[in-house]
Amino acid sequence: MNNFQAHILVVDDDEGIRNLVKQYLNNNNFLVTTAQSAEDAEKKIVNVKFDLIILDIMMPGQTGLEFTKKNKEKLNTPIILLTAKGEASDRIEGLEIGADDYLPKPFEPKELILRIKNILNKTKSKNLKRRINFESLEIDLNKLFIFNGKKEFKINNTEKIILEKMINSPGQIFSREEIGKIINLEKERSIDVIITRLRKKIENDSKNPKYLQTIRGEGYVLWIE
Repeated sequence: MNNFQAHILVVDDDEGIRNLVKQYLNNNNFLVTTAQSAEDAEKKIVNVKFDLIILDIMMPGQTGLEFTKKNKEKLNTPIILLTAKGEASDRIEGLEIGADDYLPKPFEPKELILRIKNILNKTKSKNLKRRINFESLEIDLNKLFIFNGKKEFKINNTEKIILEKMINSPGQIFSREEIGKIINLEKERSIDVIITRLRKKIENDSKNPKYLQTIRGEGYVLWIE
């Protein structure tokens, strides 16, 4: 079983650095998604709520600074900037527009890991609910697992997105249309299949759901409080 500490997005136009950083992080139990440009990263942050972003400043097209300035406030996700030596002005500007830390290249892998852990520890209390426990059920969106009694179920990205919305709005009804917009899926039948799959992981009796219920004619609701 992979008990991931967090889900991190690594953004760098250098494939070698992307792969190296991914390897470092994977070896330390972080789930990693990579992007080759700021534009590529913007597509990925639409569908996934990352715990932290590692972002190179100097990239073709949109720079890391431009990405940070454009997305930091709405994302509410910690950002570590990777900078070339001597770019003091860029580092200062990055911190001024909302980056949480910076690391000059080349860097020591251990230092990167320590900086990531420090930031994640500081932001834990500020984050949306990512882990909940009630009765025999535990949902952990950081580790991407549901623990139901003695059973363990992996959560995929689509399920993670839906659960994150519902966990942070307990008792709120989400229509099929709203869920479709959240996960970029239009087919109502496919949404029903996803909900049914989630029920099998959450409920002791998926045919008589206690937590993830259907409100006839309206949509779905998660009762956890």
